[in-house]
Amino acid sequence: MSKNLVIVESPSKSKTIEKYLGKDYKVVSSKGHIRDLATTGQYGLGVDIENGFKPNYVPIKGKSSVIRELKKDVKDSDMVYLASDPDREGEAIAWHLKDALGIKDDQYKRILFHEITHDKVLDAIKHPTVIDNNLVKSQETRRILDRIIGFRLSKLLQSKIGAKSAGRVQSVALKLIVDREREIEAFNPEEYWTITALFPDYEAVLFKYKKDDIELKCEDDVNVVLDRLGDVYTVESIEKKEKAKKSKFPFITSTLQQEASTKLGFPARKTMSIAQKLYEGIDLGSEMVGLITYMRTDSTRLSDEFVPSARKYIEETFGKEYVGYVKKSKKKENVQDAHEAIRPTSVLRTPEKVKQYLTADEFKLYSLIYKRTLASLMADAKVNQTTIIFDNHDYKFKTTGQILLFEGYLKVYRDYESSEDKILPELGDKQECVATDVNSEQHFTRPPSRYSEAKLIKELEELGIGRPSTYAKIIDTIKERGYVELEDKKFKPTEMGVETTDKLQEYFSDLINVEYTRDMEEDLDKVAEGEEESGEVLSNFYQLFEPRVKNAFSDMEKKAPEETGEVCPECGSPLVIRKGRYGEFVACSNYPTCKYIKKEKQEEVVVMDCPLCDGKVIEKKTRKGKVFYGCNHYPKCKFASWDKPVAGSCPECGSYLVEKNGKVKCSSCSYVES
Repeated sequence: MSKNLVIVESPSKSKTIEKYLGKDYKVVSSKGHIRDLATTGQYGLGVDIENGFKPNYVPIKGKSSVIRELKKDVKDSDMVYLASDPDREGEAIAWHLKDALGIKDDQYKRILFHEITHDKVLDAIKHPTVIDNNLVKSQETRRILDRIIGFRLSKLLQSKIGAKSAGRVQSVALKLIVDREREIEAFNPEEYWTITALFPDYEAVLFKYKKDDIELKCEDDVNVVLDRLGDVYTVESIEKKEKAKKSKFPFITSTLQQEASTKLGFPARKTMSIAQKLYEGIDLGSEMVGLITYMRTDSTRLSDEFVPSARKYIEETFGKEYVGYVKKSKKKENVQDAHEAIRPTSVLRTPEKVKQYLTADEFKLYSLIYKRTLASLMADAKVNQTTIIFDNHDYKFKTTGQILLFEGYLKVYRDYESSEDKILPELGDKQECVATDVNSEQHFTRPPSRYSEAKLIKELEELGIGRPSTYAKIIDTIKERGYVELEDKKFKPTEMGVETTDKLQEYFSDLINVEYTRDMEEDLDKVAEGEEESGEVLSNFYQLFEPRVKNAFSDMEKKAPEETGEVCPECGSPLVIRKGRYGEFVACSNYPTCKYIKKEKQEEVVVMDCPLCDGKVIEKKTRKGKVFYGCNHYPKCKFASWDKPVAGSCPECGSYLVEKNGKVKCSSCSYVES
């Protein structure tokens, strides 16, 4: 019997932590959330709206057995440490565990693991706290909002236009993509030209006439300039400046997702999945340890403990001149500031030292996080930038060059940032230079580009919509629902995505928009900080939302199903494409008077002769798409098998043989073909 029970979310994390705590502690996993809102009650929301939006929680499917096992563990323990993740979601999980397992106030402690290392785990045990009910209320409020909006709008759209779902943040993200597509469609390209003077080692571009910026709208404008230019370009001014190139802040959740997308080609979900593994623990042979701190954070702060060790490492490895300073963010940090930035748990665990214990993708992401953190504490890179202006009959041409004087942070981050020297020749004031040629080139202005995954995440973050931890799920949802498709790795809305957005804007433009969604995020933050009541936030929202939903159910025109061009063989009405539980099917438009459904003809895949009759065993599918094997003389012959039959019969009992797990076995007895 263990007197101390520690409950974490992840099974892999539990193994790591148990090694640190020893035999006096039993570490078990809840495997994430154990409860969620029921799907009963008014509109199936699982929320008693009339009774102050009281939630009705039930065990998540498959979690009843987990709850039973955890109750046994709690009963056998004197003290329970609730160690779910250190964020709002984790705080809610801790509360659900306490409530569902019947843990008393004096029987539990809340502990937070910001990093999974030996010393930090032991330190967390020594400094327990209690569940933050404000954070719990904030998460609960968010969940209820998302349930109400998701269920009510999804039901509306499914019944009216056949769209699959809508959501508080998902629909705003989709609107951004649709709005951008319309900007692109409405864009009228404008012609413009450039003139470039070519010299042996460099080139200069026309940018002014006398003191005014010059615009060349057509080829006639270009010809006027070319006719006036002479062969000689006189140096009018030379400006040399030493500039500092600063490194970026260490990663927060959103910037990690963006940089991993652009530099490594990782989707947001993949990035977060790999980061979760790096946080929870990697077996390094001599120890099991988390390589990075908690990866869901909005803070760029680095701990006072990590900074000195990192600065010392930089000085010893690269030299004193490479040691930089700690950057201060101008952004207001929210409640997740306690997590600090995403960083390596030890500056001494360099990517190369741990490479052999990581997969290729884990190594890539860890290297990115490690080098970004180190670079953020290193000195600025220094460049010598030279700008030379030439004059040719009052037409001004400009060329710039750059020489890297000091690498600074680029010593470690050069793989992720381009910095190439462009060397200009030494020229003197009033020196005359002769161009080898002059090029003129036609261009057209380009429309704004579609959102890539990285750019969409950046836009959502800058607009204050959603939370970084939800971005991966939002993007996955709009892709899975068929609202967007990828074209050259950028989001293009589908016809259904456009129609869904238009219908939502027609009836909910004051709720499904950037401003309202951002304000709602701020309200949720205030609930987390104890500055606003959950019930008030929900009530204010529902009073606006529900009348609009009822109006939309009443007034939104139902989209007619698409006709196939065929007629019903039973009543002569047009056949249409309908959507059902298992996908699209063709049926009579005169339903429910006529219930004709067209059966899809499937090409028969013959497997073998039927062992029961003179028919053929063919490959079939259930309504849910699961493959099985049956006789083509059904229903006269009832032969059916989940396993693929093979020719021949069992030498021991005479039954037919099947292929299972790569082996040929008897369908009736224990015979296995050797």
